[in-house]
Amino acid sequence: MMESGSLLFSFFLIFTGAAILATGALFTRQPLLVAYIALGAILGPFGLEVVNDTNLLNDIAHVGIIFLLFLLGLDMQPSHLAHLLRKTATVGLLSSFLFALTGYGLGLTFGLPQNEAIIIGATMMFSSTIIGIKLLPTTVLHHRHTGEIMVSLLLLQDLMAIIALLLLYNLSPSHSTNYNELIMAFIALPALIFTAIMLVKYLLLPLMVRFDRFHEYLFLMALGWCLGFAELAHSLNLSYEIGAFIAGISIATSPIAQYIAINLKPLRDFFLVLFFFSIGASFNLDLLGQVLFPAAVMTGAVILIKPVVFGFLLRKVSENRSTAWEVGFRLGQTSEFSILIAAFASGQNLIGEISAHIIQATAILSLLVSSYIVVFRFESPIALSERLRRD
Repeated sequence: MMESGSLLFSFFLIFTGAAILATGALFTRQPLLVAYIALGAILGPFGLEVVNDTNLLNDIAHVGIIFLLFLLGLDMQPSHLAHLLRKTATVGLLSSFLFALTGYGLGLTFGLPQNEAIIIGATMMFSSTIIGIKLLPTTVLHHRHTGEIMVSLLLLQDLMAIIALLLLYNLSPSHSTNYNELIMAFIALPALIFTAIMLVKYLLLPLMVRFDRFHEYLFLMALGWCLGFAELAHSLNLSYEIGAFIAGISIATSPIAQYIAINLKPLRDFFLVLFFFSIGASFNLDLLGQVLFPAAVMTGAVILIKPVVFGFLLRKVSENRSTAWEVGFRLGQTSEFSILIAAFASGQNLIGEISAHIIQATAILSLLVSSYIVVFRFESPIALSERLRRD
């Protein structure tokens, strides 16, 4: 356990260093999470060893993932979600299957155990919301249509990531789970959703409406609702993340949802800096020689295959050629969810250190390469060319 002074000094190093590296990332058109991961690798126990005891930071950082899933749920209004998914469900499911099959095959090719190859395949299904949405202009009609397609595909992938987390949590050897417990977890899921909806309707919203002038009260209620359902889900053999997601989606249709989302985002970002720092700090640089080649091959596969698959499938559902290819390139990377699943699976002893590092390195490399492709080839708010810069 860190002493309080050590923890404060660690926070100073993390957030001051993150500000410096984030500045460099913005100048070079890179996603900020790459800066946080790089900082963790530099300052962590496998780098300069300035921050050695990362156990407490890992526990604190986990709160950021809980808030991330809560805010994701807040953005998923059921009617809008259903409308978007109807448009691209076939494309999303078929493409995810092909990407998972590719990752699984590559995992076996590199001599990894079958169960680890399956998890590697699962992480290949997801594309990055950060690259996809942040680099998309919103002022031009074409890009609004492109954005709708991308959002629907990303939302479907997010739902599959939630299911993947549920399965990983309940299949963990450390969780001593049998299939009866897994079945009970799936039974508990709709019960938890129903409970959340009823409590929102008859307790949470009436209280928030009555005391809506007290903003700190609304903030505290949102925190309590999120963390309370996270703990309840954990007690029902579901994960904290599942509970937070259900807590968010249960109030997504309420008038207060956007207010909560806006006010919780800074808190989420604070904890996510710590999460991605802890990912970088746990990256064993001594293993770089063993994971660099597999990660480079998988990155190349992602960069080449995802645009082709998305482009082909979107054209089959009547999208024009240029839009289909643009969406494919914009989604041509793995995701922050891939990093999360790797960290989660590694923590649950479902994959070994090598596989976890391969997944993380693939995500980092594909985020870097993909962001450069988008910035150089397509219109974006931070394009290098004035001709392509749109905001």
